[in-house]
Amino acid sequence: MQDLNVRNIYDTTAPNASTGIINGESSNVLNWDDVRFSWAYPLYKHMLANFWTPFEINMASDQKQFDQLSDDEKEAFKKIIGLLAFLDSVQTDYSLRASQYLTDSSLVALMTVLSFQEVVHNQSYSYVLSSLVPKEEQDEVFEYWKTDEVLLERNEFIAKGYQAFAENPTPQTFLESIVYDVILEGLNFYSGFSFFYNLARQQKMVSTSTMINYINRDEQLHIRLFANIFQELLRENPSLDTAENRQFVTDAFHEAALLEIKWGHHILGDRIEGISMEELDQYIKFMANKRAGQLGGEPPFPGYRSNPMKWIKAYEDVNAAKSDFFEQKSRQYAKVTDANGFDEL
Repeated sequence: MQDLNVRNIYDTTAPNASTGIINGESSNVLNWDDVRFSWAYPLYKHMLANFWTPFEINMASDQKQFDQLSDDEKEAFKKIIGLLAFLDSVQTDYSLRASQYLTDSSLVALMTVLSFQEVVHNQSYSYVLSSLVPKEEQDEVFEYWKTDEVLLERNEFIAKGYQAFAENPTPQTFLESIVYDVILEGLNFYSGFSFFYNLARQQKMVSTSTMINYINRDEQLHIRLFANIFQELLRENPSLDTAENRQFVTDAFHEAALLEIKWGHHILGDRIEGISMEELDQYIKFMANKRAGQLGGEPPFPGYRSNPMKWIKAYEDVNAAKSDFFEQKSRQYAKVTDANGFDEL
């Protein structure tokens, strides 16, 4: 199997614009006016425009409300935060490793911004917890992923895919790792996100949900970046554009969705007011179909074409909340109903 070459630090004999997305030639000097991919610079500007830090969000109202949550809501809140912390920790490391093999300097720049944003996301979970619970309890939350069997099973599905690439970096394992990446950023977050948006529509923990919305916007751009890289890999490397790899996309999202549904029932069950397990199952299958389609795969769950949880306050257009972000950091969520919700994420 073909090797995957680490990018040179510099090359005086190569052009600034790379000759290939992987295993190509590039001087490794970044000139945004001389890059190969027309989508790279607009995406870079969008990622920068989303810049935020957790410190901008006032947690005072959430501090008052946290003790008023039900015991089931508190448990779900903490365990989902623990899950998100694991995912973003792994994602930070994976994105840095993956960027070593990208020849194109503009894509390396995008991956650098992405890695930084993942660090900010991870810090936001610590910020939330430190605002709400004692240090000992915060430490417990960050240990959940090691002991919760359902969570561990779900996380290992992603981690093993990443590890296979890290231990044997080839164009094939790199392609497969991108599928796992889009599963992580485009599916594994979303039952957790739905929990926080459900609290927000009940006017609970609005500051935390605002932070989750900012993270959600970032993740949508990350998915776009990796989906673009995936398609460029197939275009430049026809040997990777096979029926087997297309089927791998569908099969991976099918398995990931079933694990996500199992986790959703485990952590939320029918114990959280406002979240129906039937709707959550349909929502996860809808998202799995949507993400598989972004990578050119067939839908793993035919027939699930629309979002059944129309009240979810998220945005397909990542710029939809920009004026809100800059003008009022402590955004107040209005009640969201089926009538004014969103069909698509």
